[in-house]
Amino acid sequence: MLIKGFIVLMLLLIFASLFSALVMLFRSGGQGTGTAKALTWRIGLSLALFVLLMAGLYFGIIPPEGLSHAPGR
Repeated sequence: MLIKGFIVLMLLLIFASLFSALVMLFRSGGQGTGTAKALTWRIGLSLALFVLLMAGLYFGIIPPEGLSHAPGR
């Protein structure tokens, strides 16, 4: 359950960064560096999530069949 919560938190942070970049783009008209910084954060968070998911799969924290609630799976 902790793994699922962490994944959801990371996805929410990624979407928040993307929305932040959109707001900065509309406010500055593409003239400032805020949009690029927010998109850089989004890329960094996405890469971190991908690497952590692959590491969790490699080290056995995440089973190959996935994170299901069904008993016996």
